[in-house]
Amino acid sequence: MKAFLILEDGTVFEGIHIGADKEIISEIVFNTSMAGYTEVLTDPSYAGQAVCMTYPLIGNYGVCREDMESKRAWPDGFIVRELSRTASNFRKDITIQEFLSEQGIPGIAGIDTRALTKILRKKGTMNGMITSDTSYNLNTILSKLKAYSTGKVVEKVTCSQKHEIKASGKEIGKRVALLDFGSKDNIARSLSARGCDVIIYPALTKAEEILKDKPDGIMLSNGPGDPKECQSIIAEIRKLYETDIPIFAICLGHQLMALATGADTFKMKYGHRGGNHPVKDLETGRVYISSQNHGYVVDTDKLDPKVAVPAFVNVNDGTNEGLSYVGKKIFTVQYHPEACPGPQDSGYLFDRFIKMMEVDENA
Repeated sequence: MKAFLILEDGTVFEGIHIGADKEIISEIVFNTSMAGYTEVLTDPSYAGQAVCMTYPLIGNYGVCREDMESKRAWPDGFIVRELSRTASNFRKDITIQEFLSEQGIPGIAGIDTRALTKILRKKGTMNGMITSDTSYNLNTILSKLKAYSTGKVVEKVTCSQKHEIKASGKEIGKRVALLDFGSKDNIARSLSARGCDVIIYPALTKAEEILKDKPDGIMLSNGPGDPKECQSIIAEIRKLYETDIPIFAICLGHQLMALATGADTFKMKYGHRGGNHPVKDLETGRVYISSQNHGYVVDTDKLDPKVAVPAFVNVNDGTNEGLSYVGKKIFTVQYHPEACPGPQDSGYLFDRFIKMMEVDENA
C-alpha cells in the first residue's frame, strides 16, 4: 500500500505503508543511531514526534522486549529507508513490522531518508503528516500541519503512581527519589545496580511529598516536549533546589532545573538525536561520545554565574551539555549517561552522584 509523508513546507515523499493503519500529524525529527531502534521506539522522550532513522536498513535483528526502555512505544510515527524483510537474532521476540502494528504506530518506508534529513537540517524541524490517502488535499493538510503543536506531553508519559525499585547490586543504604518526566527504565536500573533503592514519582508530585520520604538524593529524568510547558513542575523543582539534598538531572530534567533557577532555554534548529555526539568535560578537557535525544537547550548567555556554570559542551556546535550549580550539590547533563541505546562512556556520572550522596552523609 502506498503512503505519503507530507512536510510543512509542502515537500511530499511517496513510499510504502508500514505499521498501524492510521494517519498521523507529528513533529518530524531524525535519529543518527546505527542500532538501537527498539530503545528509540520505547523512549518516552519521542512522544509527540515521528522519528526518521538515518541508518538505511532498520529491523534486521527484530525486537527483543527485554531491550525496551518503557512498557510501550511512544513516537507517533516511524520513517525508514528500508525495513528488513527478515529478522535474525536469537534474542528476537517479534519482528519490527509486528511491533509497529502491535503498538499502533504507523510509518513509511522506501523514501529517501537522506534527502529528508538534509531538508530538516537546512530548514529546521517541522511538522509532517504520514497518510495512505491517495486523494489527499495538500492545502488542507498544510493548514493542519501549521496548527499542530506537541503541547503538554510530560503528563502523557509519566507514571500514574509512586512505586519503588529495590537495589539489585550491593546495598549501600541510599534511597533516591526519581521524578518521572518520561524516564527511560535504564535510569532506575543504573541506580539500582549501584545499590540504591529508587522511589519513582509521577511528574506532578509536590516537592513536599518527595521531601517527606527523606531521600538521600533526587534525580530529575529525561522527557518530551518544550520545558517551558512545565510551569507547575518548574515551581516544585525550585523547592527541591532550595534544599541541601544532592540532585542529578538528565535531559529535560537538566532544562527544568535551569528554568527553575532563573535561566532560559530555546528550541534548536533540528536538535541532537543519536548515539554518536561528542561532549567535552570543561573541568578535565576529556571528550566523551554520548547518546542524545533533545530539541531544546539551555541558553548559557542568560546564565547567572553566581547560580550555575557550564560543565559540559557539545564539541560539534558549542551548545550547552551540562551545568554545575554554585554552592549546591547539584549537577545536570543534557545527554544520556544511562545510554540506551548508545555508548556507555558517561556511566561514571551515576557514580559521581552516589559519591555526592555519601559525602553528604559524612559532612
